[in-house]
Amino acid sequence: MSKAFHRLAKGGRIDRSRPVSFTFDGVAMRGCAGDTLASALLANGVSLVGRSFKYHRPRGIVSAGVEEPNALFTLGTGARREPNIPGTTVALSDGLVVSSQNRWPSLKYDVMQVNGLAAPLLPAGFYYKTFMGPLKGSWMWYEPAIRRAAGLGIAGLERDPDRYEARHEFADVLIVGSGPAGLAAAIAAGRSGARVMLVEQDSELGGSLLSDPADSAASGWLKTNTDELESLANVRRFTGTTAFGLYDSNTIGLIERCGTPDPSADIGHARQALVVLRVRRIVFATGAIERPLVFNDNDRPGVMLASAVRTYLNRFAVAPSASAVVAANNDTAYRSAFDLAAAGLRVTVADLRRDAAEPIKTRCKELGIDLLLATSVVGTHGSQRVTGAQLAEHFPEQGRPRVTLETRPADVIAISGGWSPVVHLTSHLGSKPVYREDIAAFVPGPFAAGHAGAGAVMGTFDLADAIAEGWAAGREAASAIGAKSVSPGPVAGSGLSDRIGLDILPIWEIEGLSRGKAFVDLQNDVTAHDVHLAYREGYHSVEHLKRYTTLGMGTDQGKTSNINALAIMAGLRDIAVQAAGTTTFRPPYTPVTIGALAGRNVGAHFRPVRRSPLHDWHIANGGVMTETGPWLRCSYYRWTGETVEQAYVPEMRHVRSAVGISDVSTLGKIDVQGPDAAELLNRVYVNGFAKLPIGRARYGVMLYDDGIVYDDGTTTRLGQQHYFMTTTTARSGEIMSWLEFLLQTAWTDLRVHLTSLTDEWAAMAVSGPLARQALELAFAGVDISNAALPFMCAKEFTFDGVPVRLLRLSFSGELAYEVYTPADFGIALWEHISAAAKPLDIRPYGLEALASLRIEKGHVAGIDIDQRNTLYDLGLGKMASKDKAFVGKALLDRPGHLAENRWSLVGLEGLEPDKRLRGGAILFALTDTIAGHGRGYITAVTWSDELKKYIALALFQGGLKHEGEEILCAFPLRNEMARARIVSPHFVDPEGVRLHA
Repeated sequence: MSKAFHRLAKGGRIDRSRPVSFTFDGVAMRGCAGDTLASALLANGVSLVGRSFKYHRPRGIVSAGVEEPNALFTLGTGARREPNIPGTTVALSDGLVVSSQNRWPSLKYDVMQVNGLAAPLLPAGFYYKTFMGPLKGSWMWYEPAIRRAAGLGIAGLERDPDRYEARHEFADVLIVGSGPAGLAAAIAAGRSGARVMLVEQDSELGGSLLSDPADSAASGWLKTNTDELESLANVRRFTGTTAFGLYDSNTIGLIERCGTPDPSADIGHARQALVVLRVRRIVFATGAIERPLVFNDNDRPGVMLASAVRTYLNRFAVAPSASAVVAANNDTAYRSAFDLAAAGLRVTVADLRRDAAEPIKTRCKELGIDLLLATSVVGTHGSQRVTGAQLAEHFPEQGRPRVTLETRPADVIAISGGWSPVVHLTSHLGSKPVYREDIAAFVPGPFAAGHAGAGAVMGTFDLADAIAEGWAAGREAASAIGAKSVSPGPVAGSGLSDRIGLDILPIWEIEGLSRGKAFVDLQNDVTAHDVHLAYREGYHSVEHLKRYTTLGMGTDQGKTSNINALAIMAGLRDIAVQAAGTTTFRPPYTPVTIGALAGRNVGAHFRPVRRSPLHDWHIANGGVMTETGPWLRCSYYRWTGETVEQAYVPEMRHVRSAVGISDVSTLGKIDVQGPDAAELLNRVYVNGFAKLPIGRARYGVMLYDDGIVYDDGTTTRLGQQHYFMTTTTARSGEIMSWLEFLLQTAWTDLRVHLTSLTDEWAAMAVSGPLARQALELAFAGVDISNAALPFMCAKEFTFDGVPVRLLRLSFSGELAYEVYTPADFGIALWEHISAAAKPLDIRPYGLEALASLRIEKGHVAGIDIDQRNTLYDLGLGKMASKDKAFVGKALLDRPGHLAENRWSLVGLEGLEPDKRLRGGAILFALTDTIAGHGRGYITAVTWSDELKKYIALALFQGGLKHEGEEILCAFPLRNEMARARIVSPHFVDPEGVRLHA
């Protein structure tokens, strides 16, 4: 088969002296610097570039810009593999590896094209009807196959080696788009001295002017004015940058593409940058997108937008091999026809209108163009690329073709159904586009203050008018911010004018003379028939139409398809196009990679990493760290084993039998001082603190307003107006903010000052039967006897010039103390205690052992408090004071909170030695069907060295009313089932003898 396209020997804006090599599906190809991937593929004679989503029909390149629905590729390999990238937006780079997608086993021979034969079974909305039955659980059977068939390209699974940046920019005037209107606006604002930013998504400035022949007057005007822009130091030009979203307060989101990184580039290469731009005035010069015509088999490779054909011809020097058919309903397509004929092609124009302007007919005659008026393309010929166009007489008053004329050979069919202004950005803040009958298109609705539009986005398609409009918008924007006034100069008096206007006859659908599919949305295989079906089934709203048919839901977001579809629906409903409206335009305008949005906020930079004051000691002494929220905490130490499974049980055993030391610096620590400090604590804790003696500590629980448990912790009274509060690690920041909120809004009369000490103090727990002896060795001369420092008491002293705060508390259930000191002295004090107590064989233990010890004791922690528990659920109901008010009291005793079947805290003992209990396991009674959410779940589990079995804390329906009953613990992720018995959650020393020793 002969190639449909070829590279011209001269012309274009490419650099033939700089060849570029790339591969497409493993085949080596060559292009030139200045090519896009799409233009290089066409220059290599590649017409077939992809397969459609549903029917897997052959698809070719349709456009030359971001609106491309078909030519989607996977770029790169391995960690740099990126799918679903339009080839029309990719600047060709040396060594680029390109793969087609959505086909198997190959692009040319795709097995899934059999879907086309099943098309009658796959109409719009078939998935809503088919996959719901015939049985209730049918969806679960369908889902795996649907997921395998869904999607287009496959994203890489490896870590992205490239870096993405994010920054903030500011400007007085922003111009979006660098076509004739945008350039004029930038020069007008730039000459005033204002800070101007010009943003262009293409790699070059010029917009539509880049599609003009390089020796044209328009190209000369472009060169003159881009040169002037470069001379204006106050004008910043950003090419390869897309304005993807407009937000409040004149904030624009930009994605700046920094170029495809070389595979050998180091990790410091910035691939893309997210720019958050704040400006005072905005001029939208975003241009317009050409619309296709809707006729049978209009999706065949080689059917392209007329403007795209002209772009490839004049900008990239890529032309059809011999012949072209131009199908149009407006004047602008004649630009393509004239340029193709001037390049030596046989050109036929099929104009749907009854007549054309005399200058156009004269020019056609001069160039030997066969002009057929009142003629439509009603079908195409060819297999994997177009070879001919089927033409028919067209009678506009009847709205349909009637008599077949002939089939014309064609390497390309250039179609033009009019133009759709790019109103997306102007609509992001809620302004609704307005339909203009004279151009058969939507233009921006009312602008917000400080916004303006110019050029094709406003429906202005004459070159001179667009330039004048841009100049006026740029000048007015600069003037509005107080910049100096400027005279028009040569930019507005260029004398350029198009001899070709628009003069459109809107034809939204051309009925064929034979069976075939007329596609509206090329990417998602939505046909005109699908729109008719949606109408018949009652989906009349354009938003319903979109979701029922998947219209405009692909990567192109319907840029070429939406207007045709909604106009067809408007015709079926017999209403005006304006009444039908448009779907909602939302950011982003074009797809934005997650990497660009994340920037450098990945890995450890995603959020601040918090380290304990003792962190370095843990690392140096065999500690293995784990993430717990924002904190890095020591999970276990290698003195007992190389894995956490090997280590935590020996660590537990050592604490139970001797003495261990653990880092608890991550606990929230809040200093509470003031005349009303006691009153504050009385209000936020369910139990009383006003009468707490100095030097004593008390465990307390806080509730949300709705009576649900918020947090727990211990608060110590250090002086008459001075308290030291500790909170859970997870809630420390929240509790501090909540208390400040209450003091500044609800309780402004309370005289209390709060200071967060979480980062200011190091803390360590010394636990075990020998804990008192260990501290007596460490702090010789300090009386910490049972009489001097009983359980739940505190002592402050200075040791070697360093303040020490000693609290006798126990999280493990053993005799234990918490030792606090300023963070700078944390490691020194830890090492001192360890050295002093070495004769007692003191050893460090990590978070895993710490958590397991508390499970044995039955202490609840954050993992057991799931924001649905009441005090009664956790067995703490007796703590609530009857004599004082506190946050959450009013709703604590709601009937629902007192229901007998609530999930409440229980202990579990595993009954099968060969099976382990799992955290998160779903709990069932022996007589239950194993399905659904069960009667509760395991919140925390550990192996108990004391009981020689797996034990767990759990929430179970009815709680300890079921004590002694046997239940089933199901863990579906591993397909495991284990038997357990419900017992008291206090497994070890329930009487508290050890901690009072």
